Amino acid sequence: FSHWKGEQQMYKLDIGWPKAPEHFTGQTFCVAVDSLHGLVYVGQRGDNVPKVLVFSEEGYFLHSWNDTVEMPHGIFVWNTETGSSVWITDVGTGKYGHTVKQYSPLGKLMQVLGTPGNAGSSLIPLQFDQPADIFVEETGEIYVVDGDGGMNNRLLKLSDDYKELWLTGTNGSGIGQFKIPHSVTVDAFGRVWVADRGNKRIQVFDKVTGEWLGSWNGCFSEDGPYSVRFTADYKYLIVAQLNINRLAILAAPPVGSIGDCAIVHSVQLADETKPHLVDVDMRSGAVYVAEIGAQQVQKYVPL
Repeated sequence: FSHWKGEQQMYKLDIGWPKAPEHFTGQTFCVAVDSLHGLVYVGQRGDNVPKVLVFSEEGYFLHSWNDTVEMPHGIFVWNTETGSSVWITDVGTGKYGHTVKQYSPLGKLMQVLGTPGNAGSSLIPLQFDQPADIFVEETGEIYVVDGDGGMNNRLLKLSDDYKELWLTGTNGSGIGQFKIPHSVTVDAFGRVWVADRGNKRIQVFDKVTGEWLGSWNGCFSEDGPYSVRFTADYKYLIVAQLNINRLAILAAPPVGSIGDCAIVHSVQLADETKPHLVDVDMRSGAVYVAEIGAQQVQKYVPL
């Protein structure tokens, strides 16, 4: 059962999602919603398990795929006028790992960024070390946080033809530095938000220039932020805190000053649930939570 703080609940658990939870056979690390087509993609890890599961937003299992995905960490659906695709960050150490890959909705490999099987910091050729998360704008411009505990602690912006536009971040706790940049998203006002997990803060950058705009340090003393995703109206930011099994819902600032953070609500999940990454259906407002401990994805619907 979820325990709620604040005046009123903002979300309730959809206990009927998914219809057949037995399809979760591994550790569910990430989830991405295709709100245009009503699909939910889940990335899971394990031996001899399908690495990507596809459900309908109603909770019906549709299909799965497994090729060339080693250890999914982050996942993102990119919709354009011509179609949709699924981007996955792969932190594996085998021949497919240390890459960011684009797939068709049915799992056909379309693009590989990085140098498969080789961790590194190079930009030419592009290399990653355990890339944690990706966000792709409608224009095709790409934001990657790299990485999930490897040698790199950086945020990259790539053009739609995969060239570096800007890069920020080194290992450290100063302004614009990172310790495990774990999740990335872009708001409607031209700002890039990064869950700086190891530093227990969220940092914000200008999406055009990469300039540092501010940080939120005050809300994560118990546990660092694991995810950054906005609600459909961009009024709130949903943050998973894995070690305390909590979703924090923070008030997002409109244009102007970043200010400091304010948690307006929180959802307390069951012990050992371990929420890792979340995604939001930008049409219905539903929040999907990938839980490593519970080995499931849960759906929360707005009230």
